[in-house]
Amino acid sequence: MSRQRQKWSGWGDQQSAAQQHYLIEPRYLAGGGDLRHITEYLRASGWKDTTPRSSAALVFGSPDGAVRVAYQPPGGWQIHGAAQGHQPAWQVTFTAQAPVEIVAGLTDALTKERSAHAPNVWAPLSEHGWSTDTGQEYTAVSPTRDAFVQYVGAGPHQHWWIGARNEHGAVWNLQATPTTPLHLLQGLTEALSSPEPVMRPRGHVPPSKRIRVTSVSVLPEHLRGWQQARITAARAATWARNSVRAAQPRTKNRQHVPH
Repeated sequence: MSRQRQKWSGWGDQQSAAQQHYLIEPRYLAGGGDLRHITEYLRASGWKDTTPRSSAALVFGSPDGAVRVAYQPPGGWQIHGAAQGHQPAWQVTFTAQAPVEIVAGLTDALTKERSAHAPNVWAPLSEHGWSTDTGQEYTAVSPTRDAFVQYVGAGPHQHWWIGARNEHGAVWNLQATPTTPLHLLQGLTEALSSPEPVMRPRGHVPPSKRIRVTSVSVLPEHLRGWQQARITAARAATWARNSVRAAQPRTKNRQHVPH
């Protein structure tokens, strides 16, 4: 497998010559990718970089301090949510080779307002042709049979189990507590089941016969532009959300004066 900290050459690259990249599908077999796809989006969304100095880990905290997103090489991603009101504490753990575009399905959802509609973890999978089995353990399997989503266990041992494998064995997996907010898991399954390929630079294409690879030449300025568009969208959404909150009238407790 490729190194944990894969990097797209577009980040900060000042060269003007076209570079060889590869579009990989299905995306769940593409390998880890550039960590900044996640961390720079969180930063642009107002999250605080709380990474300890002289640490190989990456740690980000939500503006309200309730959620912590960390990457600990070589272990992978750990996401923790504190108990708040009726929402109990929760945790999601990804192994290192989980594609950043799929992890971002969940971490991007952390930065957005919840939809008024009830979340449905299974709907994106069904829409993209995943087969489901409602036996003892509810399972959805990708059309290629290389990725799966399961809700397993009984009683206190229930948990979400999601992952992908190729001809060499398991590529990555995820475990999530049953208390994990469902809108976050829906964001994950939307990213997991998306038919859109993901891009990897030369030297970061997994050695697997289960993937389809398309070679493309990309100018660094185009790659930087695509990456910047994602960051700009996060900043704009954060500004809009904060503006709405600032404009909302604040109610004050009025002192009761008897007649």
